[in-house]
Amino acid sequence: MKPLTIMIVAGDPSGDLAAAELINELRRQSAPVPPRFLGAGGPAMAAAGVNLRFELTRHSVIGVEILRRILWFRHVLQDLTQWAMSEVPDVVIGVDYAGFNLRLAAALRRGADRRRGPFSNWRPRLVQFVSPQVWASRPGRARRMERTHDLLLSILPFEADWYARRAPRLPVRFVGHPIVDRHAHSPAPFDVEPESGSGSTLVLLPGSRPGELQRHLPVMVPAAREAAKVSGCRIRMVLPREDLRPLALSWCNDPGELGIQVGGLDEVLRSATVALASTGTVTMECAWYGVPTVALYKTSRLTFAIGRRIVTVPHLAMPNLLAGSAIVPEFIQFQATSPALAGAVLDLLGNRRLRNEMRARLRTVARSLGPPGTASRAARSILELASAPAGPDGKSPFATSGN
Repeated sequence: MKPLTIMIVAGDPSGDLAAAELINELRRQSAPVPPRFLGAGGPAMAAAGVNLRFELTRHSVIGVEILRRILWFRHVLQDLTQWAMSEVPDVVIGVDYAGFNLRLAAALRRGADRRRGPFSNWRPRLVQFVSPQVWASRPGRARRMERTHDLLLSILPFEADWYARRAPRLPVRFVGHPIVDRHAHSPAPFDVEPESGSGSTLVLLPGSRPGELQRHLPVMVPAAREAAKVSGCRIRMVLPREDLRPLALSWCNDPGELGIQVGGLDEVLRSATVALASTGTVTMECAWYGVPTVALYKTSRLTFAIGRRIVTVPHLAMPNLLAGSAIVPEFIQFQATSPALAGAVLDLLGNRRLRNEMRARLRTVARSLGPPGTASRAARSILELASAPAGPDGKSPFATSGN
């Protein structure tokens, strides 16, 4: 039996981790003939045995920051397209990183269609794992995915219904959120904050990209210092990668002031009183542990100016989006000042009842993310797609079966 060849592409640290989890599960479910993996990503994918053409996570950027590297990203896109055309993978999986991965899928679909003929019937099954936030901006991307993709694996519970109404020919499967598995074996958080005589802890979560730290730390650190001065709380900062540590240390008065550590987020959140966090996936991890959170996000002026014209949702923090209301206070762009952040943090540190109310609402959001087994369900869907016979138009029956 010939092993599958799977190309997989991730471009940021969270996608790299999700991709590695998926790869390990694909390998397990394909035994005794595991797939051959190639693609682009980061260290987690490399450790999972992927033949990496590019280490994309080292160049993770968002918004208009990509314009500074546009020629390099164009080169990567063309190179991966040509590599796929020569390696003819059975399945191509884009993991998050929609700005790049949707373009790659479109290029591969065009390339495969041009090659079709009596001597070539290559038609890779194109999968996107983690939906682009089309429900927040540029919904037209959903219709384009109908034409290019065979399967979308969703990690948010409302997305399948959203796509069913707006892109009904695109198969969408809700597989659950990866953070459920990552924290499934941790002790269950308390729904009500336990009494503690050890004092309060404020956790700083500034982001996963250097650009995010450069914009967030100038307001986060003074806010944390003010909160510590008034309340006596301890400060701990958690970073996802070691290469971010020097940037964080540049904001310290002394090495121990901010309690900087790399990794170990679950342990810190289990004992956190309040978190001050960048909007994004980490706010969902705060929600999982029921940690009362203040969210912020700052970007370049140009990215913000463009974003405010195309973003249609009322919230940026994911717990607020899932709840449909402002559970977590958000401070975006010009609102994200040190005094405003310090005030919101002190409101929570000084009011246990308010913390417990937020904790309960966050835990409700966390319980909506599905049961453990995200990577397992995603791998099963991909392998089903790969084994489904193609119809006369090149589409598989699986790919036209609906949401």
